[in-house]
Amino acid sequence: MTIEAVPFELTIDALQQGYRRNYFTPEEVIGAIIRRCERDKAMNIWITPPSMELIAPYIEKLKQLDPATSPLWGVPFAVKDNIDAAGWPTTAACKAFAYTPVEHAAVVERLIAAGAIPVGKANLDQFATGLVGTRSPYGDTHNALRPELISGGSSSGSAVSVARGQAAFALGTDTAGSGRVPAALNRLVGYKPAVGAWPSRGVVPACRSIDCVTVFTRNLADAEAVDAVVRGKLASDPYSADRPLTRSAQPKTWLLPQEPLAFYGPYAADYEQAWQRAKQAITQSGVAVQQVDVSLLQEAAALLYEGPLVAERWSDLSEFVEGHPGETFPVTEKILRSGARQDFDAASLFRAQHRLQEIKALTRRILQDAVLVLPTCGGTWTSEQVNADPIVTNSQMGLYTNHCNLLDLSAIAIPAGDAAQQLPFGITLFSLPEEEANLTAAAARFMQQQERITVAVCGLHMRGFALEPQMTGLGAVFMKEAATAAKYELYKLPTTPVKPGLVRVEEDSSGASIAVELWSMSPASFGLFTAAIPSPLGIGKVELSDGSVVSGFLCEAYAAEAAGAVNVTAAGGWRAAMSDKAYQM
Repeated sequence: MTIEAVPFELTIDALQQGYRRNYFTPEEVIGAIIRRCERDKAMNIWITPPSMELIAPYIEKLKQLDPATSPLWGVPFAVKDNIDAAGWPTTAACKAFAYTPVEHAAVVERLIAAGAIPVGKANLDQFATGLVGTRSPYGDTHNALRPELISGGSSSGSAVSVARGQAAFALGTDTAGSGRVPAALNRLVGYKPAVGAWPSRGVVPACRSIDCVTVFTRNLADAEAVDAVVRGKLASDPYSADRPLTRSAQPKTWLLPQEPLAFYGPYAADYEQAWQRAKQAITQSGVAVQQVDVSLLQEAAALLYEGPLVAERWSDLSEFVEGHPGETFPVTEKILRSGARQDFDAASLFRAQHRLQEIKALTRRILQDAVLVLPTCGGTWTSEQVNADPIVTNSQMGLYTNHCNLLDLSAIAIPAGDAAQQLPFGITLFSLPEEEANLTAAAARFMQQQERITVAVCGLHMRGFALEPQMTGLGAVFMKEAATAAKYELYKLPTTPVKPGLVRVEEDSSGASIAVELWSMSPASFGLFTAAIPSPLGIGKVELSDGSVVSGFLCEAYAAEAAGAVNVTAAGGWRAAMSDKAYQM
């Protein structure tokens, strides 16, 4: 038993196996979390950070529970600091608002009863108003992968705590995307059940009628495990509802937007390419795909922040804001006060509700037996860029999430590869509440598609050349054009047919950057592909110009030195060499 045996990626299965095999104890897991918390202190993940003093009573309670009948026994979780944990301050990221509850929020109570261990209260955009993770007097929560980028919000600390190995799962909340956006930006799963499916008693409201408690996890199985514990109507919660899951099944149709989508920020082009790859993966996966108009969803989303529905936020917090001048984060107060506009009268509210009901009815018809797929985020930025333009960037971030709760949809945000190095991209699947169980089935199918191997090809397997059918016949999908690091030479080998040979050379020699294509294929197909490659070619590790390393074609050095081999490095790639008359001899 040792603290060093505690895995960095804390999943329910890894922890439970470790406990069964006596690799570590709950005390050692918490010790590892506290150590990691101290290491990441500058990332502003926590408001009430993990400490043995806070957590010890919950470890002691485990002795009264049977691990065999307690599905989350010994599993540590983070609590967003707008959700009550008895005896721990609830701040909603506002010190003047803080109070210490005597009871757990309903979801926290259910999790503890199942053996889960709360470890601390996570940072958030103040009063859960924001999607960026920069609106907290406790500091901007840093992205788990690239500290200069935003973490996403409002459940910023919750997501990053999981991504940085400080919790196996984390509770968030979601009104307009706060339980999904941080998942995408930190390469996690973000599960948002139907409105009311998880009780919201003990949650500081943002928009009480549509708020949802959510969970961040590393995989789908953990999200399902948490849902199984916390789902169910609570009689004392007026917004709680009986929304049981049906049997999971693959949806009949996958819906994709028919119109081009917009992306924003410094990585807009990378996001666009990542979205195109995600769509391609779906369309080539064998599922039934239909294109639909999603403009109605964006109209609904506008009602939340640009119409009178925003007054619901003001109705819950106006008394505090008015009574505590200067205590609310400036951008947060500006947004909250927008709900007090004079033209947002009762008549305008009813008009908005009537239009929303029409959009709901149309959406229900479209989503019957289907899942809708959209990007999770409209872009991402550095913290400095968001702070310089906080409202516009936040609006662009939520372009594809804000409609969800207003239209009473269920959603799951899942990773969809990286848009660039250490720049995660995510998609969200939406369903009707009565078909919510289908979300995890659909998500699993997509994520299995994503568990693919990237292969760099530099010659006859590229698009338009003779061996492209080998790639497509194995189910390989073209990803993008790329280039190697400037450490390679390319040779025209004296074979029949003529083939290229990519050879890595010494750092200080005549190496150059060579054009390649990146394709993805399943592990099974990759094995068949590799086995069929004839000598002197083989598959090795190829370094790309952006510093990443992928599997790819390499040539044994002796073949490049053989009689008849021609150095075509100066052409910059096989396609260029084959079109250059100088190399046709």
